[in-house]
Amino acid sequence: MEIEQFRARLLTEQRETVEAIQQAQRSAAPVELDQSSVGRVSRIDALQQQALAKGLLERLTIRKRKVEAALARFDSRTYGLCCACHGDVELERLNADPAVVFCQECATERQ
Repeated sequence: MEIEQFRARLLTEQRETVEAIQQAQRSAAPVELDQSSVGRVSRIDALQQQALAKGLLERLTIRKRKVEAALARFDSRTYGLCCACHGDVELERLNADPAVVFCQECATERQ
């Protein structure tokens, strides 16, 4: 896979992640239910759904930052280089996750 294809994948993922964040923000909005017309179980369910949406929002925000950092590495011409040893990141790792920052060896050392 050519390096510019990774950039295209990252740009697509960035756009999709922003859209998903907007949806998650709507789902994570405060729950306002009229206790007189909605049962306790429905309120608990709504609060659980809100909590799940907040968790998703956190994960999406982290992913957005990683994608943006990868795009910044493109701009600085360091994309595909390990942030620890400055060697090449394996293509298999980039194919699996274009926002990856460490080569296999450095990632293993960090675990």
